[in-house]
Amino acid sequence: MAVKIRFARMGKTHAPMYRVVAIDSRKKRDGEALEILGTFDPIAGKIVQFHAERVQAWVDKGAILTDSVKKIQKMHKKQQIVAA
Repeated sequence: MAVKIRFARMGKTHAPMYRVVAIDSRKKRDGEALEILGTFDPIAGKIVQFHAERVQAWVDKGAILTDSVKKIQKMHKKQQIVAA
């Protein structure tokens, strides 16, 4: 089974929110996810929630990050450095 870590859309028509999910790559965008790993608000441009340790656990098991999730991960690391 090929697992990807990607966005699943939720929210209203003109107010999108995205969940960061681990999902089988053959499933639909909003299909049944294996695990919810975070939430991103593109309107405000901020990460609402991000479980970096769970993302890393999935990557260690062989999951592939999409480009958009890589950007979110980089943004999260930058926020952690600033907060520390």
